[in-house]
Amino acid sequence: MRVRGRGEYSVQSVENALMLLEALGEQDDEVTLSQLSERLGMNKASVFRLLATFENRGYVERRQGAGGYGLGPLAYEVGQKLLSRMDLLRKSKPVMEGLAREYREAVYLVVRRGGEALFLDGVDSSHQVKVVSLVGKRFPLEVCAAGRVLQAFEGGGPGAVAGCLEAVLLPAEDAAIRECGACADLHGVGLGSAALAVPLLASGGQAVGALTVVGPDFRLDADGLSMGLLAALCGAAEVVNSRMGFPSG
Repeated sequence: MRVRGRGEYSVQSVENALMLLEALGEQDDEVTLSQLSERLGMNKASVFRLLATFENRGYVERRQGAGGYGLGPLAYEVGQKLLSRMDLLRKSKPVMEGLAREYREAVYLVVRRGGEALFLDGVDSSHQVKVVSLVGKRFPLEVCAAGRVLQAFEGGGPGAVAGCLEAVLLPAEDAAIRECGACADLHGVGLGSAALAVPLLASGGQAVGALTVVGPDFRLDADGLSMGLLAALCGAAEVVNSRMGFPSG
């Protein structure tokens, strides 16, 4: 008996519907029927039928004015329920909130999604001047500190924090990142930004996520990154790691 691959069980109409929701979720502003049709390579009639179905269920809403579409309240409600049930986020969020209060910079939980770093959730900076929120944004692994940490610790092997951030400012080798236990970047998630990231490790030692602090580069320059922030970020990660079953020390 021939064993079918997962792709043989896919239903094209469901695939199209999910691609439509993903396209809407990646937009910060409303998007028109024509734009969705062009982006997805689907005819307008098909896109309209999917939008109407989702609109009836509350997953999509039609915005006033230009006739654009965006995700509806039910989509956000489902998303929040999913996030609230995620073990990693539940164990990380209180630690992130404490770190954000102490240093007043944005703190994010980042996970790997294929070849990209997905900024899954975050606690915003309390400063008036700050980097725009990155929640829901994705970046190539190699361009940002969080992505490079996820790559470097993919196979496990926790490092001991050496505190030498110059050695792990991108571009940096995996070995240097593992040795330091952290990675830093300038302009990795946007012009004028700076970030410092450390891995979150599961019981087997493999990276299941990363904690990263992001702020303007004039506040998080080399001095700003090293003045207690590295040790505090590593300490926060150790708390999460122990909750995830990774032995401390």
